[in-house]
Amino acid sequence: MAGLSAFGALKAAGAFAAPVDNSFSNQAEWEQKYTADSRLSVQRTTTPMLSPQTYAATERAILAYREVAGQGGWASVPSSQSLKMGSKGPAVVALRQRLTATGDLDAAAGTSATFDSYVHAGVQRFQARHGIGANGVVAKQTFQALNVPVGERIRQLELNLTRVRQYTGNLGPRHIVMNIPAAAVETVENGTVFSHHQAGVGKIDRQSPVMQAKVVEINFNPFWTVPASIIRKDLIPKMQADPNYLTDSKIRVIDKAGNEVPPTAINWNSMDAVNYRFRQDPGADFNSLGVVRVNIPNKDGVYMHDTPAKGIFGDDFRFVSSGCVRVQNIRDYVAWILKETPGWDRDRIDEAIRSGQRIDAKPVTQVPVYWVYVTAWAGDGAVQFREDIYQRDSFGSGVASAAPAPAGTAPRVSIQNGKPATQGRPPSLQVFDDEN
Repeated sequence: MAGLSAFGALKAAGAFAAPVDNSFSNQAEWEQKYTADSRLSVQRTTTPMLSPQTYAATERAILAYREVAGQGGWASVPSSQSLKMGSKGPAVVALRQRLTATGDLDAAAGTSATFDSYVHAGVQRFQARHGIGANGVVAKQTFQALNVPVGERIRQLELNLTRVRQYTGNLGPRHIVMNIPAAAVETVENGTVFSHHQAGVGKIDRQSPVMQAKVVEINFNPFWTVPASIIRKDLIPKMQADPNYLTDSKIRVIDKAGNEVPPTAINWNSMDAVNYRFRQDPGADFNSLGVVRVNIPNKDGVYMHDTPAKGIFGDDFRFVSSGCVRVQNIRDYVAWILKETPGWDRDRIDEAIRSGQRIDAKPVTQVPVYWVYVTAWAGDGAVQFREDIYQRDSFGSGVASAAPAPAGTAPRVSIQNGKPATQGRPPSLQVFDDEN
């Protein structure tokens, strides 16, 4: 198949390999477990997504994909019906060829028309590289990813190379990166990824912003004050459908004088509710912030927090919030943030949460946080793609850049026909302020 030589070096280093078992329970929060059931599998990357190594690997991936394109690219896989273990026919042959083209399947696996265990493992690797649940079944989402033309993948890599490049300077010895399209967070320490966390990020119509901030405070057992935007879009419709919603959710109504009033004091068939403040009591099982709020002051008023709905971390689609970011394994995440802060070891964190009381902790060092929008990159050789969920990969529209680059980084450029070209800034984003 075209392009095998281009990917040979990358494959030897596990270029396209990825975790193959990504299963969760409905309330999963523990670290994901993976198996390595073939010689092409590798462990989760320890190379930060924003790093010179990732930039260089992405450049190499672009060259490899260009070679594939020069040899004719890859053919589409017929998608009239799903493919899985035991499937037979020409579509399976086409699938083998497609997986082989990008190194997800070794050419030694042959050209059989039967979907066997080799193809199953290759599909799992492909799915993991594209942020799709690695179940080994080729259905709608996997077909869509398989059938993206090589030229589009090249443009996607080139575009995102500019996004990665602006962060190749000094991000800080300890920092946090949240990649919106991947709905994932990584903590980085001394140039190595310390931990990975699934995340829930902004809905398509309530987008999480690209930005830079610092962690200034951890709030244990926080209250949640409902933002005006959520009052209008969510709370009023919920009360119209169920008059007991506020009471059941332990959300109190506060008037302008600071007095608590009953929900019946509000005309729910009007916008009267926006004249009141709605505050949800602390509580691990019902508070929208869970048991922890990570305060990162910024102009958009967003932050990171726990959630009582931990089942979202097992979903492929995690674009579920109003702009803030829900973080998996929040206790481990906070323990890493506070690891240099005297008196705040893991036992103290667990004790603070158990108390049920509002307790604040200030990190002795404010850890930098980067919220970025990267839909394609290569790390430790594995070429990763994610859906352009906010539709910002508009080639030629000048939306490749993100937040201002940290001090010491290179100027932002893109690669067009092998030559650098400047990129403009993205349009400002509409997000909704959340208040504590």
